[in-house]
Amino acid sequence: MNLQRKMGTFSLMMVGLGSMIGSGWLFGAWRAAQIAGPAAIFSWIIGMIVILFIALSYSELGAMFPEAGGMVKYTQYSHGSFVGFISAWANWIAIVSVIPVEAVASVQYMSSWPWEWAKWTSHLVDKGQLTIEGLAIASVLLIIYFLLNYWTVSLFSKANTFITVFKIVIPGLTIGALLFAGFHSGNFTAGESMAPNGWASVLTAVATSGIVFAFNGFQSPVNMAGEAKTPGRSIPIAVIGSILVATVIYVLLQVAFIGSVNPSMIVNGWSHLNFNSPFADLAIALNINWLVLVLYADAFVSPSGTGITYTATTSRMIYGMEKNKYLPSILGKLHPIYGVPRQAMIFNLIVSFIFLFLFRGWGTLAEVISVATLISYVTGPVTVMTLRRTGHDLHRPLRLKGLSIIAPLGFIFASLVLYWARWPLTGQVLFIILIGLPVYFYYQAKASWKGFGQHFKAGMWMAFYLLAMMLISFLGSDKFGGLNVVHYGWDMLLIAVVSLGFYTWAVKSGFRTEYLEDAKKMNQELQEAQTEAAASKEM
Repeated sequence: MNLQRKMGTFSLMMVGLGSMIGSGWLFGAWRAAQIAGPAAIFSWIIGMIVILFIALSYSELGAMFPEAGGMVKYTQYSHGSFVGFISAWANWIAIVSVIPVEAVASVQYMSSWPWEWAKWTSHLVDKGQLTIEGLAIASVLLIIYFLLNYWTVSLFSKANTFITVFKIVIPGLTIGALLFAGFHSGNFTAGESMAPNGWASVLTAVATSGIVFAFNGFQSPVNMAGEAKTPGRSIPIAVIGSILVATVIYVLLQVAFIGSVNPSMIVNGWSHLNFNSPFADLAIALNINWLVLVLYADAFVSPSGTGITYTATTSRMIYGMEKNKYLPSILGKLHPIYGVPRQAMIFNLIVSFIFLFLFRGWGTLAEVISVATLISYVTGPVTVMTLRRTGHDLHRPLRLKGLSIIAPLGFIFASLVLYWARWPLTGQVLFIILIGLPVYFYYQAKASWKGFGQHFKAGMWMAFYLLAMMLISFLGSDKFGGLNVVHYGWDMLLIAVVSLGFYTWAVKSGFRTEYLEDAKKMNQELQEAQTEAAASKEM
């Protein structure tokens, strides 16, 4: 039973854009300004460059392997099960936890409703954390996300495209209204510098303010590749197009936010700027009442659109992990009529509830998600270049020029962002791995440790890489939370050199795995089916 291939290029791009414009636009500009001041504008541009380099690697992989949940499979094709599991587990943890984060974002905006009849909503959030009442409303939202994906891909595709168009229009209206209603150009140089907290804060904002979190949506078209009509053409256009459009929106939102803040609010610095519902609070202060209403409505639509998208993509990831023999076989079953992995969706819903009740605040979980995501980011450039060597006979609908330069730069950039996240947050990467490894070893034992030695050896670079990154973060500049043994400037040079060494080791350690042979066979069958379908249309 195959997933239904019904999604075109535009729908896939809407999936990517819909994933990127969620709660990130409602909170990201505020958090970035808090950390970096007006220079947060540069944080978004740096974030876009980093993500674009990584996404280019994944675009070639997505076109080569148009499979459901592809990003949890690719590294296994090039390096075997050990590093494949680490990458897949970290990626799934980071993505599935986005679903409750979006629900939390909606409730947090709801908590500041200013109307007399809505006073009860003020009890939904307490000190940045959802109360019992807030958790109840967030739980209802999770169930709605689930139900919109439960029946069919085409329902999801139509609903998501409509929601995404709405999500693009509202930020556009917000940008225009704030720029014309109360723009203070002096805010950009308040404190005698665009970067009042230092330029290191601009880099930290990339990792922790929600920028990586926002751009993380580029993965969605890749993970939905199994439902693409023409993956070789659609995936790169959808991935790159959605990143570029999202960047324009986010940069303009950041400019509008910085310029619209009342100068009296930043007398003591941008770090003291505090909002419950950032853009809505600004609109209230500027008496733009129509925008207040629109923003409170969109605080449900934007996060919900992203929550719906991630509910779909995470179920495909679980489906993919089961096919890799990491999870119980029941999670890999597709509904015989609707062609969606319902059991995987139910499993993700349960996990989403766990995350909702453990992490009740948007900011904290957004930071953890960003760091966890970076583990899977570093494997993309390694995998695509390894397969250029070990899988030279594979069908490549897309072969990127200059990838031998793009891939190592993508690896280095991802490593730098991981470092910029600051110690001790960077140390939480190890925890993500530790909670997953018992699952991996359990399924290896069930398989009688078949081929374990070769797979473990091919993945040793990842274990040492993570340890090295944590050590450098611990000893690095105090600007990034370290002990300042390695001073600012030299720390980033050290990261670049060390990560390039690990990249070289990683590419050389790959081998032609049995999983790659299975993928090659599946791709050949897909090509034959597409050729037959094209021939039947011509007749």
